[in-house]
Amino acid sequence: MYKSKKPYHYGTGRRKSSVARVHLFPNGTGAITINGRDIEDYFGLETLKLIVRQPLVTTSTIGKVDIEATVSGGGVTGQAGAIRHGIARALLLMNEEFRPALKAAGLLTRDPRMKERKKYGLHAARRAPQFSKR
Repeated sequence: MYKSKKPYHYGTGRRKSSVARVHLFPNGTGAITINGRDIEDYFGLETLKLIVRQPLVTTSTIGKVDIEATVSGGGVTGQAGAIRHGIARALLLMNEEFRPALKAAGLLTRDPRMKERKKYGLHAARRAPQFSKR
């Protein structure tokens, strides 16, 4: 826990090329702020909001903590996954007893799947140029 105006727990989450820095404030009202905007404004799809709230539902801390996240890189799905990973790590610092529940739900594991790099002689990672019949 760090010394600031309000004590908080910090967690870094990553998914694809997204990186999220999550500040978890205990004894909160349940507000989730992402890049200075409310979660309802930031994510349009309901599934992305469910992904972000998954660690809170698993540990039944929804409505008990405030979350401020700064996320950059990637698309909306990768960003939601990165925030979820960061929240799970911050919850672990708040209470070590959450580890079995979070681990069973697979929320502490960093998803290693990344975009495959483009290879020379190809149009994309595996997409080869089409040849003409001559």
